[in-house]
Amino acid sequence: MTRKNARAAGILLATLGALSSAGAFAQERTAEPLRAIATLSDTDHFFLESEDLGRGLHIFVRKPEGYDDAPDSFPTVYALDGDVTFPMLAPYHLLLAFDTGVPEALIVGIAYGTLDPEKGNYRSHDFSTPPFSPDYGLGGAEDETKGAAAFHRFLTDVLVTKIEQDYKADPRRRILIGQSRGAHFALYSAYDAPDAFWGRIAINPSLKPNKARFFVDLSKLARADSNLYFASGENDWPRLRKEALALFEHLNAQERLPWRLKTVTVPAATHGANYVDIYREGMKWLFRVDAPAPVETDDH
Repeated sequence: MTRKNARAAGILLATLGALSSAGAFAQERTAEPLRAIATLSDTDHFFLESEDLGRGLHIFVRKPEGYDDAPDSFPTVYALDGDVTFPMLAPYHLLLAFDTGVPEALIVGIAYGTLDPEKGNYRSHDFSTPPFSPDYGLGGAEDETKGAAAFHRFLTDVLVTKIEQDYKADPRRRILIGQSRGAHFALYSAYDAPDAFWGRIAINPSLKPNKARFFVDLSKLARADSNLYFASGENDWPRLRKEALALFEHLNAQERLPWRLKTVTVPAATHGANYVDIYREGMKWLFRVDAPAPVETDDH
């Protein structure tokens, strides 16, 4: 090897070494990047199996500020579609508690680990009530134990039990929030198990495939110590907006309801992009925080 070639080889090896070191440093620096975000750094994550569903879900838990030293338990928010909603609510709730009288809370995100139905996002199965649409992968089955019923058993019998055993979670202040298909599930829960959650926030529900189940007489159901905040965006998809307004009218015409209800039209709000705004107003209403209401409401 000539002196010139030897020098070039040395430069090449030194460059590769430097790149290798830089790559190792970058890998170390970016490992678990969320740990560098203070409001997410104390997040717990575990995979929880469900015999009822025949599969498991990813669970994320954000603990409140001052959690370790707190002598009391906290309200607990169970957020459906946690793949999207948990990263929004976990840091946001800190600001909500800071700016308003809403208390700090445990935020529990329930996630599939993917947004793709072909790769394991079963929200269309899990949040739906029979009769099931073949589009939701349940083959038109009429089995009342499937879909939302099975997911609700997982939620209340498995997940809530674990959270209340392992964390400082107040069983008197459970809150369920769902949007779109998740709001269908939140309404199902309110109708079929009013006492399972103290508070529910249902945002822009898709009432299909079984819209009729929500237009029933609720006046004879036993009164529950629970609250339902039901919001519809003014600019939601036309079909969903029409269905929500019809259900608003139906619920507000009932002689009595099993829960305290607020139906809300959110001005200029779209189907999904106002999720955090509605969460804020819903939580303020649940905890009776006095503030000017930015929405048109009907209140029971």
